[in-house]
Order: sequence, then structure tokens, then C-alpha cells
Amino acid sequence: MTALPTLNLLGAGRVGRALGRLWHTQGVLRLQDVLTTSSASAQAAVDFIGSGRPASSLDDMRPADYWLIAVPDRQIAASARALVSAGLPPAIAFHASGALAAAELAPLQAAGWQVASAHCILSFATPATAVQQFAGTPCALEGDAQTVAALQPLFAAIGAHCFTLPSADKLRYHAAAVFATNFLPVLQATAEALWQDSGVPAELLPQLRANLLRHAVDNLLALGPAGALTGPAARGDTALAQRQGQAVAAWDAQAGAAYAALSELAARLARDGRL
Repeated sequence: MTALPTLNLLGAGRVGRALGRLWHTQGVLRLQDVLTTSSASAQAAVDFIGSGRPASSLDDMRPADYWLIAVPDRQIAASARALVSAGLPPAIAFHASGALAAAELAPLQAAGWQVASAHCILSFATPATAVQQFAGTPCALEGDAQTVAALQPLFAAIGAHCFTLPSADKLRYHAAAVFATNFLPVLQATAEALWQDSGVPAELLPQLRANLLRHAVDNLLALGPAGALTGPAARGDTALAQRQGQAVAAWDAQAGAAYAALSELAARLARDGRL
């Protein structure tokens, strides 16, 4: 029986834990060593994944075929430099940032490593939820062609739909994911604060949240963005949109600016069918 390729994790938050568990349970990679900010979090990651060994330092980590650098974006470059300083033999290293390119791992590439980035377009709210939702997730691969080719079957084996992404487009690509997911809670929180401040009883907010979001998502999936658009912009009522924007700005300047900008985009969508 052929031994599975080995995987080491530098950082094991929600993304690292979810991917580690998927690769382990589906027999794609063998998790070997996990290094995080504390022995407790490394042990928790190993326990969740069901395999691997907590490492106390880089010096305690063994060579591996693949290294997933699943640390916060601001720590990726420093992690790459630390790996080079540790003198570990070159392997394949990839990070999971949506916004940053494989060039963050340039110190490793200069030392003979193969480098890439792999970003899965999924809201990793919790590792357990992400594992359940992962099948069919689009995954953007970016970096040198040889490394991207090596990563593609690893992600495909756990149900990802992989595609390649030019390095120069990563910031815009990730901004799109922020628009699609990260801003939704902000918009909902703003709406609920406005409702409360305008006199809507607090006990009605959960029902409003559930009903409006569910209907909006159903319409969006069935009709697409232009077809699902409602409200003043869809009716071409520019005057009302402006008056409402002024009322929101009087309540909160930043929320008012957001309302005005989104109203302009909504008007363009209603007029042209696209942005």
C-alpha cells in the first residue's frame, strides 16, 4: 500500500482545521505536525482533525511533502522567512489567503521550495460547519504552474472545484468574496439598529431577519441579481433614495455614505442589468 503524502500545518485556525480534517478523513494526505501559537491550540487542532502531532517549535517539526501556512495574512511572510531559517528541506508550501498572492512566500521560493496560494470561497464560520458545507466549493489556485498542478488533485479529492487565478487579480477577487459574504452581517446589523432606533419592537427583529434574508436569498438564486432587485432603485425612484440616504446620514454618517453608494450601484443594476 502506497504511503500518503505528508502535510504539516503552520497555524491551525478554522481554515487549517477544516482542510486538515477533510484531507485526513478522505485519505488524501497524512497530517504530521501542527504548530500554532500555543500547545493547547495545537492539541485542539489535532483532536479535531483526528490525526497529527502538536509541535512545540519549528525545530520540532519534521520534513513533509506539503506545508499549509494557515496563519493570518499579516504573518504569512514572516512564517516563510522562519521556515527558511529553520533549514528544513524544500517542499511544497502554500498559504490560504484570498487577498495575498503566492509571492508572500518568496523567501521559500528563493530557497528552492515550490509555492502557491489556495483560497476556498466558503465562509469558514466554524471548522465543523465548513467540513459539512465544503463539497462543491470553488477554490482559486495561484502560483507557479507546477505547484498549482500538484495542489489541484488534493483539493479536487475533497470536493473542491478548482480554477487558476492570475496573481495580479487576487485583491479584486477577494474583495468580491467580501462583498458576497463579509458585508452581509454588517448590512443586517445596520438594518436592525435602524429598526430599533425607529421604534420596531426588539422581539420582532429575529422574525424580520429570518423572513427577509430567506426571501431575498431565494429570489436571488431564482432570478439573479438584476431580477431580484427591489426597492426605490428598482422603481427608479431616485428622489426617495436620496431622501432616505439623508435620513440615514443624519442617524450615522458612515451608514449614510454606504446607503448613498449602494443606491447608486442599485440604480445602475436596475438600468443596465449589471454593474
